[in-house]
Amino acid sequence: MQEQYRPDEIEAQVQTYWLKNKTFHVTENPDKEKYYCLAMLPYPSGRLHMGHVRNYTITDVIARYQRLLGKNVLQPIGWDAFGLPAEGAAVKNKTAPAKWTYENIAYMKKQLQLLGFGYDWDREVTTCKPDYYRWEQWFFTKLYEKGLVYKKTSAVNWCPNDQTVLANEQVIDGCCWRCDSPVERKEIPQWFIKITAYADQLLKDLDQLEGWPEQVKTMQRNWIGRSEGVEIDFTVENYSDKLRVYTTRPDTFMGVSYVAVAAEHPLALFAAENNPAISTFVTECKNTKTAEADMATMEKKGIATGFYAIHPLTNERIPVWIANFVLMEYGTGAVMAVPAHDQRDYEFATKYQLPIKAVILDHNQKAADLSQQAYTEKGKLFNSGEFDGLEFEQAFNAIADKLISLGIGQRKVNYRLRDWGVSRQRYWGAPIPMVTLADGTVMPTPEDQLPVILPENVEMDGITSPIKADPEWAITTIDGVPATRETDTFDTFMESSWYYARYTCPHYESGMLDQNAANYWLPVDQYVGGIEHAIMHLLYFRFYHKLLRDAGLVDSDEPAKRLLCQGMVLADAFYYTNETGGRIWVSPTDVSVERDDKGRIIKAFDKTGRELVYAGMSKMSKSKNNGIDPQEMVEKYGADTVRLFMMFASPAEMTLEWQESGVEGANRFIKRLWRLVYEHTQKGKITQLDLNQLDNQQKILRRELHKTIAKVTDDIGRRQTFNTAIAAVMEFMNRLQKAPQDSEQDRALMDEALQSLVRLLYPIIPHACFSMWKALGHQDDIDNASWPIADESAMVEDEKLIVVQINGKVRTKLTVAADANQDTVVALAKQESMVRKYLEGVTIRKVIYVAGKLLNIVVS
Repeated sequence: MQEQYRPDEIEAQVQTYWLKNKTFHVTENPDKEKYYCLAMLPYPSGRLHMGHVRNYTITDVIARYQRLLGKNVLQPIGWDAFGLPAEGAAVKNKTAPAKWTYENIAYMKKQLQLLGFGYDWDREVTTCKPDYYRWEQWFFTKLYEKGLVYKKTSAVNWCPNDQTVLANEQVIDGCCWRCDSPVERKEIPQWFIKITAYADQLLKDLDQLEGWPEQVKTMQRNWIGRSEGVEIDFTVENYSDKLRVYTTRPDTFMGVSYVAVAAEHPLALFAAENNPAISTFVTECKNTKTAEADMATMEKKGIATGFYAIHPLTNERIPVWIANFVLMEYGTGAVMAVPAHDQRDYEFATKYQLPIKAVILDHNQKAADLSQQAYTEKGKLFNSGEFDGLEFEQAFNAIADKLISLGIGQRKVNYRLRDWGVSRQRYWGAPIPMVTLADGTVMPTPEDQLPVILPENVEMDGITSPIKADPEWAITTIDGVPATRETDTFDTFMESSWYYARYTCPHYESGMLDQNAANYWLPVDQYVGGIEHAIMHLLYFRFYHKLLRDAGLVDSDEPAKRLLCQGMVLADAFYYTNETGGRIWVSPTDVSVERDDKGRIIKAFDKTGRELVYAGMSKMSKSKNNGIDPQEMVEKYGADTVRLFMMFASPAEMTLEWQESGVEGANRFIKRLWRLVYEHTQKGKITQLDLNQLDNQQKILRRELHKTIAKVTDDIGRRQTFNTAIAAVMEFMNRLQKAPQDSEQDRALMDEALQSLVRLLYPIIPHACFSMWKALGHQDDIDNASWPIADESAMVEDEKLIVVQINGKVRTKLTVAADANQDTVVALAKQESMVRKYLEGVTIRKVIYVAGKLLNIVVS
């Protein structure tokens, strides 16, 4: 073992060894307990950022820990390689998306290897390769045959700059999340998968996911949005069709004062035919914000249609309005408005001076004050005719039953969830495997023509998809009949929804999945990724697994047992203002700072000496130029140091504040451990530890060692509080460094401690621990070692330290046998001179004894 800790040499040697020996390659072994540990699929953007490093380090720590527990651990990696950013980069760099993507993959793969992640590289998948998306296309055709896929013309969020459809969540303040261009509403043909057919299962099975954060499950429940209500048909004067609304609050039905419809509703379009003002408003609504989250805060706008609906129970004429807060894709595209008891309806009614009629009493059994806002609580009805005095549930059922009896209502379960639109109008994605015959018949691409291969050697103009621009690519034949291929490509969520299953059999050529391999490894035991994927990716991920199950390809109901959502990585941000008033952001690595006595930044300067403005800590981003290059940190401190800091600086679920001083501290700790192992091994042969010959101090040290083992085991395995596990090791290390090394038993105890510490830290700093393990005399690699087990007998305390008080003031401390009772402790205390003098000439009124901790003698 070399005396100095040199991470550049150590890590390169160990990484070469791992790759050469395929240390982390695994196969199915029914005789061994499996453990599938997985980080979310990375997008090959070009360089790793610290968010990647944190995600993959957490996953690797868990995987290595489980390996030392003796499990057959699978930890694969691959590339979410399709997607729009590749097209933008290709245009900018005058290259093809495929070439840009493959170059990025090669570079990022080297970066991952430099960080020492224990991946089974033989299972690497790249989603833009035909051997991967072939099976995705095949599965899509099978879903079509089962009636779970359909095509329809649908109003979508359209980004005119990116020329693609956006999900509601991808519209931020009315603009595209990627390019910030204003989003339009557009009617185009789209392919959909019926995720709504699985809404109940997706909701119900959340209860199975005991290892998932409640926050994620709540977000999914809200997104699925199951509600029980009533569909009600209104008759509209001078309009032939019924106007159907859906409500979860039929108890408020007698308070309806207007009906609001979406701009795309047939009644709205009918009203617009001969009314230019309505036509203009309808057009304006098509290009407004459509993310549902915006609906609550956006300015409410509307226009009267001139039509009136008839309230079916009171026969009142109720005006029909077009409102920008009603979306055609949710419910029926029409709502009954009860402004007294719905805040959105209230704001609209207030703005347009529409009636507000209260029908629910407040908590004081009085009409609520509606001067400032709606009263939205449930309660007892009034102003509701025959339904007066009914509480919510009674009123819900009574009014629903009345409407049903009149033939104008029906109970209905609705979902906020909408079917998954998988069409994208871009090039860099898996072609959708559908064709249209000359007679207009639409059918799946026959299996013998799969995969439909996306051409990779193309030129990008940034406007038109190369496969849409090339009519030759779309031409094909089906049984000799001319046909045209679909030129839309799949939403990239398709690839990231089943990659975890393909990892179990990435080279299987006879089908989408090898069922034996898939069912051995699945479900994933631990999944790690950001909370930002809580809805879209994780919902599709769960949905796709159920599709695979129902196709007979997997046996389980859910894809992952346990989910950990790591927090973001933050860094200091600095800027100066240029002559035009713009902010020029300066990388933290190019900044020197002055701090106050509490460590707070009070001044900052760039390399030229210019004073900068400190903007606080924020998420690492290109826009603020505050990203820290992981590779630079690895080259400076070593991968183990970066890994240790990542795991120690913050709980995994919380944000992590990047501080280079903390990185330096992590590096010093590894050096201390390295030095301790070096000095220990230089002293030569170790005798066997004789537990019967340990003196009191040695017993105490060994007790602390095994308490540390127990705590670290619980923190990593059950609690996943990696920072507290590391803190426990550091605390014990401080004690170990001061331990005497005079006798053979001292050195034997030191050896036991170091053997344990190296294994405890192996998941976190594997390169250094690999080397130290060898130095401690092992022929086998630490990768195949066993996790240390806490010795229960060592943790039993022979003695206890008792604090002795007189009238609540500490007078002395006693060391007593662990099983000493109160009488014994009192007798021993009375023999102590510092206690005895306070008991002379006084009366003992009371004795308070907290076993093993405290004795308080109350005197007067």
